[in-house]
Amino acid sequence: MTGPGYPSFLDASRLPSGQDDPRDREIAWRPGPAYLSRSRLRAFMQNQDIASFGELLNRAARSPEWFWEAALHDLDINFYTLYTDIMDTSRGWAWTTWFAGAQYNYVHDALDKRAANPDEAALPAIIYESEQGIVRTLTYAQLHAEVCRFANGLRSIGVAEGDRVGLFLPFTPEVAVAMLACGKIGAVIVPIFSGYAAPSIAARLNDAGARFLITEESATRRGKPIAMREVAFEAAAASPTIEKIIVHNYAPPAGEHHNPRAVAWDDVVAGQSDHCETLHTSAEQLYMLIYTSGTTGKPKGAQHVHAGFPIKGAQDMAHCFDVQPGDVMFWYTDIGWMMGPWAISGALMLGATLFMYDGTPDFPDPDRIWAMIERHKITHLGISPTAIRALMTHGDEWVEKHDLTSLQFLGSTGEPWNPDPWWWYFNTVGGGRCPVINYSGGTEISGGILCCNPLLPIKPTSFNAPVPGMAADVVDEQGNPVRGAVGELALRGPWPGMTRGFWGDPARYENTYFSRVPGLWVHGDWAMIDDDGYWYILGRSDDTIKVAGKRLGPAEVESAAVSHHHVSEAAAIGVPDEIKGEVVVVFAVLRSEATPTDALREEIAQAIVGQLGKALAPKKILFVSDLPKTRNAKIMRRVIRARYLGEPLGDISSLENPTAIEEIATAH
Repeated sequence: MTGPGYPSFLDASRLPSGQDDPRDREIAWRPGPAYLSRSRLRAFMQNQDIASFGELLNRAARSPEWFWEAALHDLDINFYTLYTDIMDTSRGWAWTTWFAGAQYNYVHDALDKRAANPDEAALPAIIYESEQGIVRTLTYAQLHAEVCRFANGLRSIGVAEGDRVGLFLPFTPEVAVAMLACGKIGAVIVPIFSGYAAPSIAARLNDAGARFLITEESATRRGKPIAMREVAFEAAAASPTIEKIIVHNYAPPAGEHHNPRAVAWDDVVAGQSDHCETLHTSAEQLYMLIYTSGTTGKPKGAQHVHAGFPIKGAQDMAHCFDVQPGDVMFWYTDIGWMMGPWAISGALMLGATLFMYDGTPDFPDPDRIWAMIERHKITHLGISPTAIRALMTHGDEWVEKHDLTSLQFLGSTGEPWNPDPWWWYFNTVGGGRCPVINYSGGTEISGGILCCNPLLPIKPTSFNAPVPGMAADVVDEQGNPVRGAVGELALRGPWPGMTRGFWGDPARYENTYFSRVPGLWVHGDWAMIDDDGYWYILGRSDDTIKVAGKRLGPAEVESAAVSHHHVSEAAAIGVPDEIKGEVVVVFAVLRSEATPTDALREEIAQAIVGQLGKALAPKKILFVSDLPKTRNAKIMRRVIRARYLGEPLGDISSLENPTAIEEIATAH
């Protein structure tokens, strides 16, 4: 496939060079001989006779058929029936399909082939630690047996190919078993955030037309029980399509009225065989329907297929994070976020070990994450910038008491970085020797658009390149490339992991991504490529502040605010102003030792002015004790703005701390 802009949209001379180059200012990390000798992407490039990273990106953009076929071989993807064509863009690239005529089920690559291989069957597939400290390990053979028994049990209660199955579970081995079992028999998972209230669960189940819901009796959060079954039953009561609710650890109190739709997980698997043939599904068969919240309207159901999301996720994990057999991958996430299914399928498809944890990162003590890294020899850690900002407030000593030398790669996603937390993550957690793989994309992408590829030098808070296979660009309103200035992050061509549209609403999918610039996927993020060739995401387009005609990303303001030693977190929004169009209002969370005073307010304002200039001085600095966030620690700026202005809040079902919303209205 070729098209306008493909040969020149990415100027390879603007990539970080890796040599002693005056463009490479403020470099924190460079690939050394030890990394280069293990790099699977470097080996891939050598096998393809590709001399440079820039050549790889541009060749992949000009010829996605070549790149993805080569990637399939590199990832050892096994089709039951081989494809006749790599991709079909006959309906327009928004509706590209892949691997025509192929039969493929990702569970074969994630599990079946490893359990059948004597050299891999006894290796750990999953290591799990509960918030209470209980540890479980499942080898590939043991996981395969559990998945087969549950898959057979699902069939025995009526789950059939194409049925939608809600997964309302904590991030435990059971959610991996349920996800893989559904894939094995051709059912479609609907992952649901484990912290949702019943109405949000019911909305997703009803939209998907789900017939089955799988849940847990209860979970714990900061040592307190969470009655997941009760919430699931309430949601199912508002979901007439639900026929059965499968409950793991089902333990209703004596005398409780029996729910006729409920069945215990143990009863589902009782007497079932530990062998289950994996269904030979079409490469384009739906395997997951995962919902993402928008600023307005109902959540969007992104459709993903067997030869889409799992392959893209595994490729990202291999080519950006260099995950290999023997590595232990831990991404702090939930099944309801894209990174949950991504972590499960990606780690297993690469023959690595997935570490799972369903508690909070600082419970019962602030060193919980660091203790688990030491205990389980974790090699890859993924966590959000907001979580790092919170953990660093506890002090370096909680990190330094643990041996973290097993760590090789540090990952982050979800929001822009501020410099101080980035450096703390790099130096204090990673010892200055582990690359920070900044990673950004989305649920509809199946992974990343941009990353910090460890084959290139890494500059703090930045991305150093697009993910291989992603024809990324920064463009103006006409779709022309923009360099050294803010533009829209866009994609110029398709990839296998792209969503196959929104469930029941194809027009909304086209309008969301393809309506602004003809022929381009416009992702909704402001971005910039600086003079040194590094990429920055400056926030969502709908978060952007425009002061007297100057477009400003909230992350720029927030970074300036948290540079003040008394500020631990900040959120910046734009509010209407008769003269300037918009002005900046900053909500600041102070460190415990700070006292909120007008003098401190002025100091923070001056810290912002010192970095951004007087023209962008904040109109107000308001103090709050918390900021509204999702469980994966994204700050919900649109909700802050709406509450401050008294506007409708939109979908707030993903909020971890909804009580923080009310404080916004009374902040002073």
